[in-house]
Amino acid sequence: MIVEIKVPSPGESITEVQIARWIKKDGDYVEKDEEIAEIDSDKATLTLAAEADGVLQIKVQEGETIAVGTVACTIDTDAAKPATAPAAKAEVKSEKAPVAKSEPAAATQKQTKNYASGTPSVAAEKLIKENKTDASQITGTGKSGRITKGDVLEALKQPTASATSAAAKIDGVVTRDVRREKMTMLRKKLSQRLVAVKQETAMLTTFNEVDMSAIMNIRKQYKDVFKEKHGVGLGFMSFFTKAVCSALKSYPAVNAQIEGDEIVYYDYCDVGIAVSAPKGLMVPVIRNAESLTLAQIEQQVIDLASKARDGKITIDEMTGGTFTITNGGVFGSMLSTPIINPPQSAILGMHNIVERPVAVNGSVVIRPIMYVALSYDHRIIDGRESVSFLVKVKQMLEDPTKMLFEGNDPIKLLLHL
Repeated sequence: MIVEIKVPSPGESITEVQIARWIKKDGDYVEKDEEIAEIDSDKATLTLAAEADGVLQIKVQEGETIAVGTVACTIDTDAAKPATAPAAKAEVKSEKAPVAKSEPAAATQKQTKNYASGTPSVAAEKLIKENKTDASQITGTGKSGRITKGDVLEALKQPTASATSAAAKIDGVVTRDVRREKMTMLRKKLSQRLVAVKQETAMLTTFNEVDMSAIMNIRKQYKDVFKEKHGVGLGFMSFFTKAVCSALKSYPAVNAQIEGDEIVYYDYCDVGIAVSAPKGLMVPVIRNAESLTLAQIEQQVIDLASKARDGKITIDEMTGGTFTITNGGVFGSMLSTPIINPPQSAILGMHNIVERPVAVNGSVVIRPIMYVALSYDHRIIDGRESVSFLVKVKQMLEDPTKMLFEGNDPIKLLLHL
């Protein structure tokens, strides 16, 4: 029987997708639920799984754009499964000739050779492409000889002969090679959205600086016990997310969006965290971030970022954000003007932390300083609100105890002032 595998719909608004990569080859024997292809949409990457055991017949080539519902491949369930290791082993046993000591190793090698041998997993394939590594030079230690992410990482530690020879040829060699690569649907959609933001919004950016001494002291003092109790590290993103959520309650326009002739205000904070993934920028969303603890935020950041980088993120996990935080500091950025993530109205940019001389109580001292930037849509957010919002974020980061009181002075709250 021939089973048709049709391209599933990644989301309601998506009508076409692109075959990014065939994990299995035409003619390979596949098993039910085994990943056979990666599919790119303009919002996310998803995998196509085999619906039955059988021989794969590819109908659409890599790089082709097809409509949702199109038959991408078929599986012949009547095809016989290839001979496996036991048959090879029996064949060796039937031979009458004396067996050399090295033969068992060869027999073992034969046993591990099957349709999965030398095939990288999805995560391993991404690493191979990013580092331009030859998969044929990597020995797979996974199930049935599959190349795992760990195999690639181990291989990258060892300099290859080709890398050595290439390095030797660098001196005195001039090249004018040109490469052309088709844009992924995600990259194409991203470029369209970024240009649209510049054309359709009145975007401005306001800046400030944050003394990170208090947060760095907290992390230094409690990071070990925090890790031991919660199982996650204590990073900067959780502090910034909590500070942002408190500031958004004080300045709801920063958490609002324009829809036609109306302004939609949200009483919750769905905070998007910008992640640099192999195929482009992705912004997974932390739902109701205002109700989460620092540990819960850190865990969600880890989970969502890992999914985005491995191409496992879903469209639902990337839609519906009300505000976005992006951290260019991890790449060494000192200062930038982040672009709003539509239809949101504002985005906070974090940057690297550098020790700088600052004036404190009339004296010059050295403090770890981070520049922060808030890009906002001036159609909905006034200058006073944008500046006040960023100042409130700064105040809570410099005095984290204020996060317990939503940015307010605890003494004034006690006195009802």
